[in-house]
Amino acid sequence: MNGAARGDAPGGGRYGEAVFRPEQTGEGERIDFGALAYDDTTMARLRALGVGPGWRCLDVGAGTGTVSRRLLEEAGVASVLAVDRDVRFLTARPVPGLDVLEADISAPDALAGVFSLVHARFVLMHLPERDRLITALTELVAPGGVLVLSDAVDLTSDRTPRTPYSTVMRAMWQGLRTTIGTDVSWVPSYPHLLRGAGLDAVAAEIHVPPLQPGSPISRFWADTWERSRAAMLATGFVDDAAVDEAVRYVDSAECAALSAGMLTAWGWKPEEGP
Repeated sequence: MNGAARGDAPGGGRYGEAVFRPEQTGEGERIDFGALAYDDTTMARLRALGVGPGWRCLDVGAGTGTVSRRLLEEAGVASVLAVDRDVRFLTARPVPGLDVLEADISAPDALAGVFSLVHARFVLMHLPERDRLITALTELVAPGGVLVLSDAVDLTSDRTPRTPYSTVMRAMWQGLRTTIGTDVSWVPSYPHLLRGAGLDAVAAEIHVPPLQPGSPISRFWADTWERSRAAMLATGFVDDAAVDEAVRYVDSAECAALSAGMLTAWGWKPEEGP
């Protein structure tokens, strides 16, 4: 679900290769569980920012294309360019106004053009050189347009009660950081980084979907743990029994925990002077 390139992980790992391979059975469904948990919030924010008819949009790391299609079908935007490093899920469901580009966004000059909206969700957290990429994405925003970035924020800490969920989540973040370079520790810096990139009227918000038995977010995490199990076990923080216990826990009435949240930050490109 991203346009990620090779990370800064010790092993030089990569999203979509070491873990979360798009060709693996059920990977599209895993992505869609995340979409069910977060898409309504994303769309509400984009609509509140005024996204609508006449807008040319860039959706970076578009995944299965749920946000791209909703921009066209619900917001009525003029066009969406959906970009991902693997576009098999995007090309499977073409719709009018949706253009698809297979590209690695961290490569120099991977993207060109200007857009009223540049949107990237759960992408930069998996990539190195984040400051440079935010600058590059800002350059794609048309004067008067908006850059909207969303990524995960980890709400576990040393003070969080130890549960099967919190234990496995800590192992997951460490395993993904070691394997593919995922790093969510810097995500709360988004507003500062957007302001530093020259954007105005910067603001941010956090959405935390509830962990409930059978909910999309609970199913997303359970599936994510299964697909990153080897990376988690390699940390030494958990064993197979701990992962299995966490999968059962998030699908039970005993679950009492906070999911990782989604921080969304946005900023506007200043209008050009006369």
